[in-house]
Amino acid sequence: MTIELENISKVVGGEVHLDDLSLRMEAGSFNILLGRTLAGKTTVMRIMAGLEQPDGGRVLEDGRDVTGLTVRKRSVAMVYQQFINYPAMTVYQNIASPLRLAGVARKEIDRRVRETAEMMGMSHLLDRTPAELSGGQQQRTAMARALVRDSKLLLLDEPLVNLDYKLREGLRQELREILKVRDSVVVYATTEPQEALILGGSLTVLHEGRVEQSGPTHNVYRNPRTIEVARIFSDPPMNLASGRIMDGEVRVGEHRGIPLPTHLADLAPGKYIFGLRPHHLSPQQQQNNGVVIDGHCELTEISGSLSFTHINDGENSWVAQVPGVFEAHVGQRLTAYANPAKLFAFSPSGTLARAPGNGASAGGVH
Repeated sequence: MTIELENISKVVGGEVHLDDLSLRMEAGSFNILLGRTLAGKTTVMRIMAGLEQPDGGRVLEDGRDVTGLTVRKRSVAMVYQQFINYPAMTVYQNIASPLRLAGVARKEIDRRVRETAEMMGMSHLLDRTPAELSGGQQQRTAMARALVRDSKLLLLDEPLVNLDYKLREGLRQELREILKVRDSVVVYATTEPQEALILGGSLTVLHEGRVEQSGPTHNVYRNPRTIEVARIFSDPPMNLASGRIMDGEVRVGEHRGIPLPTHLADLAPGKYIFGLRPHHLSPQQQQNNGVVIDGHCELTEISGSLSFTHINDGENSWVAQVPGVFEAHVGQRLTAYANPAKLFAFSPSGTLARAPGNGASAGGVH
C-alpha cells in the first residue's frame, strides 16, 4: 500500500500545526519523521491513522481518498511513547486483544500471538500481567500488540523515549530487523538525530509543521539543505559562525585565515555561514593549518562516555564533543581545533552551498 499526504494543513486554536505538508510513502518502506518537540510529528501520524481530520488537503491510500475514513475503517496500528497495556490482562491477552475484536478464529489468534511473542523475545512472559513487567517488557508488549495485527500502516510515535539507554539501544536494533520483513508502510517519529541515523531508511525533517527536507536518512545527514535542517540533524546542534572566502582562504570571524579546503575551492569569494558538527571540534590539535578556536570555557557537561565543552571566543559560542571525560573549569582558557575538510558552507540566506566530501555511512557517523 502506498500512503500519500497531499497539501495537508491543520490549525488548532489559531495555531498552525501543519502547513501545506506533502509526503509519499511506499509499501515495505521504513520512514522516519525527525523534528523537535511540537514540530508536527504526532499530528501527521494521527491524520495518517484517521484519528484526526486535516483542515485542508487529502490522505490517499493507493490513490484512493481516505481522508474522511475513521481509524476503525483503516488498516493501521499505532505504538505510543507511554506503555499502554490493559492492566487486568496477561501479556498473551494483551497481544491477542485486537485479533479478538476483529473476530479472528481462536486457533489463528493463538498461532499469531505465539509467533509474534517469539519474534519479540517474549514467549516466557505470556502468562504475566503488565504490573509484573519491566518498562522495556511493557513496551515490547505494546509493540507486539501492534505487530500482531499485520496492518498495512504501522505508526511508532517515539516508542523508546521512556526507556533507559541500554534498553533503547537494544530495542532499536531488534525493531529495525523485525520490521525489515514486513510489507507495511512503517513510520517512526523521533526527536533524536542519533536514533534516526541508527535506524536508517527514509527521513523527513519537520520544523514548525513544514517539511524541511526528505530523502535517504544518511544522504540528508551528509547534505542538509538548510541551516535549520543541519541544526535539527545534529545533537548538540551544529556550530555556526559567519565568515568569508577571500584570497584563497577561509576566514571564520576574526580567526586567522586558513587555505581553502578542496571541497570549498570552487565557491565564489564572499560571505558565508560556516558550520561544524561538535564531534569535529577537539581540544587536541590533529593537523597544521586547521581552524583554531581560542576562548574560555563556559560549561562542561559529562554524559556517559562523552564530554561536551562549551567555548566562547568573544564572537561565538562553540560546542566541542570529546570522547571520555574532559575536565575544564568555567572561565578556563581553552583552544580547540577543527579540520577544515569538515566545514559546511551555507549562503547568508541559510541554504547549503557546499558540504564536506565525506559524511555519514551505514557503519557510523562522521
